[in-house]
Order: sequence, then C-alpha cells, then structure tokens
Amino acid sequence: MTDPASDIPARLDRLPWSAWHWRVVLSLGVAWVLDGLEVTLIGSLGSVLEREDTLGLSAAEVGWTGSLYIGGAVIGALIFGRLTDRLGRKKLFMITLAVYMLATLATAFATSFAFLSVCRFITGLGIGGEYAAINSAIDELIPARVRGRVNLAINASFWIGAALGAALSLVLLDPRVLGPALGWRACFLLGAVLAIAIVLVRRHVPESPRWLLMHGRAEQANRIIEDIEAQVRRQHGPLSQVERRHDCGHGTPGWRQVAAVLLHHYRRRSTVVMAMMIAQAFVYNAIFFTYSLVLTRFYQVPDNRVALYIFPFALGNVLGPFLLGPLFDSVGRRRMIALTYALSGLGLIFTGVAFMSGWLNAGTQALCWSAVFFVASTAASSAYLTVSEVFPLEMRALAISIFYAIGTGTGGFLAPVLFGWLIDSGSRDAVAAGYGLGAALALGAGWLAQRHAVDAERKSLEDVAKLET
Repeated sequence: MTDPASDIPARLDRLPWSAWHWRVVLSLGVAWVLDGLEVTLIGSLGSVLEREDTLGLSAAEVGWTGSLYIGGAVIGALIFGRLTDRLGRKKLFMITLAVYMLATLATAFATSFAFLSVCRFITGLGIGGEYAAINSAIDELIPARVRGRVNLAINASFWIGAALGAALSLVLLDPRVLGPALGWRACFLLGAVLAIAIVLVRRHVPESPRWLLMHGRAEQANRIIEDIEAQVRRQHGPLSQVERRHDCGHGTPGWRQVAAVLLHHYRRRSTVVMAMMIAQAFVYNAIFFTYSLVLTRFYQVPDNRVALYIFPFALGNVLGPFLLGPLFDSVGRRRMIALTYALSGLGLIFTGVAFMSGWLNAGTQALCWSAVFFVASTAASSAYLTVSEVFPLEMRALAISIFYAIGTGTGGFLAPVLFGWLIDSGSRDAVAAGYGLGAALALGAGWLAQRHAVDAERKSLEDVAKLET
C-alpha cells in the first residue's frame, strides 16, 4: 500500500535551484521547441507548398494540414494523457517523442496532400501526448516557489522552435542552397534529426517520485529523491530538513470519478481552464498557421522571404513569458492571468482595425503582432500552467489532456480552416472579423480568471489541490 503521507513532496519543493533542475528543464522542455518547429514549418512553408514544383496545395488545403496536425494532437493528448497517469511520466514522454520523430521523418517524403495530411496527423499525435506527459512531470519536479516562472519560460521555448523553423526555411528554401522543391523536405528531415538528439538526453530524467508514491512504489521514490538530493548537495552543500508530510493520493481514478471531479468538485476551475485553453488555441492557431498566407496575399511578400517576418514575432513571444513570468509567483496567478488575457484581446482589436483599414505594411504588421503576442504568449503559457497545477495528482496528466483537447479541438482545429477560407476570400474585412472573434474569446477568459482563478502561487501541488473551490 502507498504510505498515506510522505515528506517527498516537501523535500522536492525545498530544493535550491541547481544544475539538476536545469537538466530536467532542458531535456523535457524541448517538447515545446519541437512543437514550435512543426507549427512554424507549416506556417512558413504554407505558400511554398502551393507551388506547382512542390505539392501544389490550395490555401484551404494548407489550412487543413494545420488543422489535421491539431486534430492529431487532440487525440494524442487524450490517448497518451490517460496512459501517462497509469504507466508513468517517463515511459510516456519517451514513447510520444518516438512517435513524433518517425512521423516527422515521413513528412519529408510526402508526395501528395493525402500523404502530407496523414503524416501531419500522426506528428500531432506525438506532440499532443508530449503535452500531457511533460507538463505533469515538470510541475511535479520543480520547487513550488518558482513553478510559475519556470513553467511559463518552458512554454515560451515554443518560440525558440519557431525561430529555428523560420531559420531553417529561410536558408534551405534559398535557391542558392536547396530551393523550394527540395528545401521544404529538408526542413522536416532536420526536425527528425533534432528529435533523435533529444531522446539521448531525455533518457536520464527520472520518473516523478510523486507518481511513484501514488502507485505504491515508495521505496523507488525514496531512492530517486535521495539521488536528486545528493546531486544538489554536491553543488549547494547541506540541505534544510523538512517535517511536513503530504498525502500523495492513491492509484488512477476511473472515468466516472474523473467526471465527478471536473464537473462537480472542481467545476469553477474547469470553467476557467476551458475558457483559457479555447481562447489561446484559437488566437494562436488562427494567426500563426496562416501567417505566411496573410503576408503573401495581402502584402505581396515573396514566399521565400516569409521566414524573415517570423523572427520579430517569435522574439515578442519568447520575451513575454520570460519577463512577465516571475510576476506570476509574486503578484499572483489570478491578477496576472486576467491582465495578460485582457491586454491580448485589446491588442487583437487594435491590430485587426489597423489591418482592415490598410494602415499597415508587412513590416509594421509583424511589429504589431510582436507587441500583441508579448502578452498573448504569456497568457497562453499561463493556461498550460493553470491546467497542470490545479487538479489532483491522480488525474493530472488526464486533466491536462482533456482541457488541451477541448481547447485545441475547438479553437485550434477550427481556426486554421476558418482563416484559410477567410484569406481565400481576399477580403480584409473578413480576416479582421476573425481577429475580432479571437479578441472576444481572450477578453472573456480574462474576465473569468479574475473572478474564479486559483491563487496557486508558491504553494505545493498537494495544497493547491485542496484549496477551496
């Protein structure tokens, strides 16, 4: 039987930041780099794939490839999220990475829209599974006092992948290097090579001691925490003693229990999280999956130069969570979530009006998006932080996957297709109306967060789960 109370959670939370924590963050957090790489490649290559010497896709088909990737991520999150709670964090974050790697490799050899679509769907399966396994593992290993800023910074690494994807496409699509016909294939091939390197690093990350305790493997959990403490002591010297003990839960609940927790006991939390996930998924996927189409259709940017405009966009997205992240641990979750979502919505309204009115060129459009997504990236990252810390350990990975699936399935799956059709219409007013819908979703999520978000800053995961709901 599992010990009903253990000091292991408190021992993990009291650890000073160390080289061991950096290794965990780098080896697991790279999942967001991979996702950013994948999303950016389709965003940057969308107009290239319309060429007759590549795959000859239509704008709507480019939108569909984005939506199918998201659809795969939704299904992957649900399948692998449940398995993560049952089989362990480590086993699943290795399996999901392997799925991603093989599917990305296959994408490089796509010969038609159907072939490409299948590859993108399976790639999404792997990435969706990564979100559930990685978010739960990171929160369970990172000290409570810095969990907010670390989680937001890790989510911001999506945009490091975005910049990498833009750089790859910019170089490899250059006619002096490979050119469009072969360059787009090489982009995906190099993504698979990156995943192989990550497998070699990630295998050294231990299983979550919290998960082991929950499944009655206290002896193994103690061996892991003792090894972690030994590594930290070598860097920081003697560690403080802890006396507090936490109940770490027992086993994996059935679907009926999960439904009761989400729909009854944690009803307010579920509502807030769902609104946050839908809003951020719609805004990001609507704009980013069709970014290259807006630039080429409305600003006549050459398709092999689209990637240049990704860099300022990515910079704003990276800097937001890194600079604002510490405020989520000091000012607090509720205030910062509400503020970042509200500012995101207002920024979208302003940019949509400017786009519709013809006040912008390609450069100023990119700068406007960079400013808007400085806060929108922080808001989106806070959604993943929230869903990963406010539900009980026994169902944490499943809760992440459920709300990721709801948010991404509604906001992420529909948005690229919708915006592909809006852009195909050639109407600035139609595209701006889509931006207005995203703004409304962001403002609504911010209002709900202000009223009902959980004050989880600097609290252990076990205490957060017991806060008044």
